[in-house]
Amino acid sequence: MFKKKGMFKLGMLLTASSLMLAACGTSESDTKVSTSGDAGEGEKITKIVAGTEATFAPFEYMNDKGEVVGLDVDILNAMTEELGIEYEIRNVGWEPVFQQVQNGELDFGASGITITEERKETFDFTEPYHEATQVLVVKEDSSVTSAEDVKGKKVSVQINSTGHVAAKDLLGETNPDIMAYENLPIAIQEVINGTAEAAIGDNAVVFEYLKNNPDAKLKVIEDDAFAKEYYAFMVKKGNKEVLDILNEGLQKIKDSGKLAEITGQELE
Repeated sequence: MFKKKGMFKLGMLLTASSLMLAACGTSESDTKVSTSGDAGEGEKITKIVAGTEATFAPFEYMNDKGEVVGLDVDILNAMTEELGIEYEIRNVGWEPVFQQVQNGELDFGASGITITEERKETFDFTEPYHEATQVLVVKEDSSVTSAEDVKGKKVSVQINSTGHVAAKDLLGETNPDIMAYENLPIAIQEVINGTAEAAIGDNAVVFEYLKNNPDAKLKVIEDDAFAKEYYAFMVKKGNKEVLDILNEGLQKIKDSGKLAEITGQELE
């Protein structure tokens, strides 16, 4: 009788342990970055975590102290101050931003990310906070005067950016003349080196590069062939909780005029 009772207790302990381990496993895989394991279901998020690629001045870049700064950071500072929450921004690189948002390592991407139909298949976007367009960057003595002129020439872009998409539209989806790099400054450097005839990139970022590199002997070609684009913050598809928080913060700083003050633009 004693033996059976002991076995029964042992079985109960093993079952309880198994349930505890299973519960821990579920909690570990399902915990959102935004809650950091502190907020339970229905509780308010107090911190959100963003990913960026900090070579995209003026929107995000590294200062002398090794901190990520720029317009996106200014916008997030203003939003989170209005909302009374904290945020962290991690410089993870361009492509990892998308990967880490999708797999839940990050709550959202804040990296001058353009809303596109293709991206909307996998991600959800906030309301836009900035209007942009693509431009060409060429040497001062280049014969290129329009987007059409780059056909048959080497073109450098940031990989999987809207500049990359624009190059494919101009030259063809698999054209070997398109050279894709990790970031836009490298793509522009290829023009300076003479490896590429032109680079394609976002207008504000290109102009900021030229302002910071006045001796580069480059010029910008604007062309109506490039459509208007809109930047937004990006979350994993279906992450309504974080999306609503970001949209609320954006609306608050739009209404106060702070967003226009930061970006220098008035968006509808």
